[in-house]
Amino acid sequence: MSFYHLSHNSSMESEARSVKDIGPQGLRKRILQTGRSWLTPFPGDEVQVHYSGRVEGGAYFDSSRDRGAPFWFKLGQCEVIKGWDEGVATMKKGERATLIIPPDLGYGESGLPPLIPPNSTLIYDIELLSWNTIRDLTGDGGILKKIMKEGEGWANPKDGDEVLAKYEAMLENGTQVSKCDEGMEFLLGDDFPCPAICKAVKTMRRGEKAELSVKFSWMIIVSWEADARYSISTKIPVLQSDGFKQIGNEGDITPNSSLIIYLELISWKSVVDITGDKKVLKKIMKAGEGFDRPNEGSIAKVAYIGRHEDGIVFERKGSREEPLNLVCFEEQINEGLDRAIMTMRKGEGALITVRADGQEVPGMVSANSLLYYEVELIDFIKEPPFWKMDNHEKLEACEKKKYDGNMLFKAGKFWRASKKYEKAEKYIEFDHSFTNEEKVQANALRICCNLNNAACKLKLGEYLEASKQCTKVLQLDPSNIKALYRRSQSYLRLSELEKAEADIRRALTIVPSNRNVKLVYKELQLKQKEYIRHQTEIFSTMLSRMG
Repeated sequence: MSFYHLSHNSSMESEARSVKDIGPQGLRKRILQTGRSWLTPFPGDEVQVHYSGRVEGGAYFDSSRDRGAPFWFKLGQCEVIKGWDEGVATMKKGERATLIIPPDLGYGESGLPPLIPPNSTLIYDIELLSWNTIRDLTGDGGILKKIMKEGEGWANPKDGDEVLAKYEAMLENGTQVSKCDEGMEFLLGDDFPCPAICKAVKTMRRGEKAELSVKFSWMIIVSWEADARYSISTKIPVLQSDGFKQIGNEGDITPNSSLIIYLELISWKSVVDITGDKKVLKKIMKAGEGFDRPNEGSIAKVAYIGRHEDGIVFERKGSREEPLNLVCFEEQINEGLDRAIMTMRKGEGALITVRADGQEVPGMVSANSLLYYEVELIDFIKEPPFWKMDNHEKLEACEKKKYDGNMLFKAGKFWRASKKYEKAEKYIEFDHSFTNEEKVQANALRICCNLNNAACKLKLGEYLEASKQCTKVLQLDPSNIKALYRRSQSYLRLSELEKAEADIRRALTIVPSNRNVKLVYKELQLKQKEYIRHQTEIFSTMLSRMG
């Protein structure tokens, strides 16, 4: 036997023999048998134990083992004596321990005649068999969730994901209200089929089964057909294949009523909002390998089929045997599809939904039509990392990316141009090995890329990022007029008027005749007047109410 096992076993035996104090009120615990995991139950959990109890120095007065049935109770809910609540909360699954409970945590001065005299110290032999985790999902008891079967993995579905679940809903008296055995698909975030199910599902793992106790206020249901919400003051909506109907008689449901829902999360497909505005959505149909993803300049090997909303195929490229080789972010395919592919992992399969937004696609019905791409990323090869390049190659690559960004900016493709400038700057991010001449060249490229990126960010409405790009320039060149001008524009849009004024005054001190700076100064003055007027109105309103 190894030294580890000897030391591990001896530490377990030592732990089992020792008596530990629990809390400041005299509760003590001696472990008779160690548990099988590191988890312990939480307050509110339903715990299952075997126990036998006796008064210190006396005979046993109660035993679940003699009855042949374990004892259930809710931890921390005052269903048992305080010594039990505090002691069992420290136990692990499978652990068996002796709890030595002082009178203040037991039956106190009154005792429990005739079995337990007043001021008795109690000795309990308790084995923690299992527990069902109960969570208050709303913080007000509106939705209580009890885990009946643990799920797999660690991930939970999130808003926007497409979920497949089974459920059965019934009243407290056992009347079945609704049932779905085959499994129902729905999008999280729409409160369908009801807010309670949507909220609970987001806390569940794949394969998990749970029992929900749902209060009246969380029984609002969304109709499948009409997508209209209505409360159920006296009747219960029931999900059927053709929508909802209502059952129940007047008085069946009161504001104190609860609905019991048995819920099973079968699976879900993650839906990712690629652009942040739902114009490009990715639904993962098959998980990929590893964590790496292609980036700008990577050669991606893909196969995809493009369809219109009516299902008609308008484009088909590549196959598993002969994939399409495309360079990411080089405008070789639809921009939305390009951006989605850069979020995929090797082997991943996905359904990409792209809003056309006026793009020319054969057979397009309208400018706002949706395009559906079934995509598989078979493999990809990344560009050589910059740290493998020599100094000349880094400067050359930076210049090339900057030029690509300029061309995209002129074409009005500001997001893509911004990414080019960011990539360009990365090539020269670390210049410790550069000669003095190369450092001068690198600084000039940095200034140009940051200024141009700031212009992109202003066009995209990302004013905070624009100000950060300008600040980078001013750290290298404190008198750069373009950086002061664009940062003042950013501050104006962010309503940081004092900062904007400081940059404008500094720019006018350097070049008093600069027309663009003078124009932004006029805009600042108008905003300042508007701010003063607004503040005056607020102050006047406050005075009138006080009078």
